[in-house]
Amino acid sequence: MAGSVLKIAGRRLSQHTGSGAPVLLRQMFEPKSCTYTYLLGDRESREAVLIDPVLETAQRDAQLVKELGLRLLYAVNTHCHADHITGSGLLRSLLPGCQSVISRLSGAQADWHIEDGDSIQFGRFALETRASPGHTPGCVTFVLNDHSMAFTGDALLIRGCGRTDFQQGCAKTLYHSVHEKIFTLPGNCLIYPAHDYHGLTVSTVEEERTLNPRLTLSCEEFVKVMDKLNLPKPQQIDFAVPANMRCGIQTPPS
Repeated sequence: MAGSVLKIAGRRLSQHTGSGAPVLLRQMFEPKSCTYTYLLGDRESREAVLIDPVLETAQRDAQLVKELGLRLLYAVNTHCHADHITGSGLLRSLLPGCQSVISRLSGAQADWHIEDGDSIQFGRFALETRASPGHTPGCVTFVLNDHSMAFTGDALLIRGCGRTDFQQGCAKTLYHSVHEKIFTLPGNCLIYPAHDYHGLTVSTVEEERTLNPRLTLSCEEFVKVMDKLNLPKPQQIDFAVPANMRCGIQTPPS
């Protein structure tokens, strides 16, 4: 069950009831692509995972991991991003022992290809992988094992959702993914998206089920809205996608 949410030095720490120390959570922001990166850790074992790191802020993330005395097991991507290069490749070099993770359906390279239902363990905690395609075929949502929080990538944003007009996107598939894989979670489950463009940081399943202007429509109406968005091409797509198909792996200098 979700408890209080505290804001500390620009980052958010979510506290959860239950036995043992609560999960450690830090939410970080990359301004160029408006991407949120999430660090989750077990306070007892010091094992941690990082969700959706960005290349330009990988050094910051690695420094925070060290400052908090954590051992980063995995740098995880919710999908193959088109608006930034992932930092997972660089983090593998900065923090030896860290492995890159992405959905097998993304077609991207990684140390570990996950599938629907896979569990990413860190200490006493785990992230359940829920396939949530539609924005891209390889999109996944990560749900903490107590169902208190979900990291939805671009599938579900706060009062919005990811676009479906490139990277083999499909509006109908996205609609069903959100309704069947995310909206079936408890209403008080916290929603942490991969992006926000309006200064919002967190929502809940119940808020999005009732207030999301797109996803409260019927499937047919939703598809019509998505087909008429006419959004500009992402500025970094031509070099971000090829780099991310290699999971952002950077070749370290010899």
